[in-house]
Amino acid sequence: MSDESRRHDLRETFGEVPELYDRARPVYPRALFDDLVELTGLPKGGRILEIGPGTGQATLPLAQRDFQIMGIELGEGLASVARRKLQSYPKVQIVNETFEAWTPLEEPFDAVVAFTAFHWIDPDVRFKKAAEILRAEGALAIVATNHVRVAAGDQFWARVQEDYDAIDPNDDNAPPPLPEDVTDSSDEIAAGGYFQNVAARRYLWDVVYTADEYIDVLDTYSGNRRIEPERRQRLYGAIRQRIEARPDRKVTKTYLATLNVAQPKGSTTRSESSSRSPRPGTNLA
Repeated sequence: MSDESRRHDLRETFGEVPELYDRARPVYPRALFDDLVELTGLPKGGRILEIGPGTGQATLPLAQRDFQIMGIELGEGLASVARRKLQSYPKVQIVNETFEAWTPLEEPFDAVVAFTAFHWIDPDVRFKKAAEILRAEGALAIVATNHVRVAAGDQFWARVQEDYDAIDPNDDNAPPPLPEDVTDSSDEIAAGGYFQNVAARRYLWDVVYTADEYIDVLDTYSGNRRIEPERRQRLYGAIRQRIEARPDRKVTKTYLATLNVAQPKGSTTRSESSSRSPRPGTNLA
């Protein structure tokens, strides 16, 4: 399978379990949205194009800030959940279409945003089409999310690799990286050729899961959904048993979100270009 075919195959798995995705996936820190609005220079009531809104986890906090939002979502079930969630916000429109095939409107957008979705878009389209639909002084905001481990943190994440190696051997099996080993999207933006990175921020936060809650999260991941069902259930059973053997029968997962804000090349560039230390994200949107 080519990289393009694999990417298209994996990105469609989220639509298999839209209600579970909406229930299980963590929301983003409130500080991230505050920074995004500030760094992109979004005007009051500005127009946003969101790539891959899923079930609207990030769309809702932006809608609550009274922006006009068009979300382009390829999953029919995901789009349906998002519309239901956002039905009280008349300035939000969810379009069931791939970003690659979607025909842009004539009026440009003030910002294009993507929350843990930009990497699913075809490389030849990502930056080019985003640049084409922005006004001259508009901005692109890319959010990526990673599971990370802190140096003195829970050893569960190292030990659970034994279950992955025993049940689903894979060269990609490895404990989560340390936060400092996770890069942001700055290099990708530079290589794309259409934008210049103007700001990068990082956010760390923890989510505590019961065994049931964590298995729900695992069952929304594209890689897991492509494991043969019987093997996938054996893997989930082993992980469940490991969590339920813990004294509190819970596990704490640390997330790192990176926010990059970029402007089209040739536009008046804002001044911030350095990546700050991770900000706490316990106050969730």
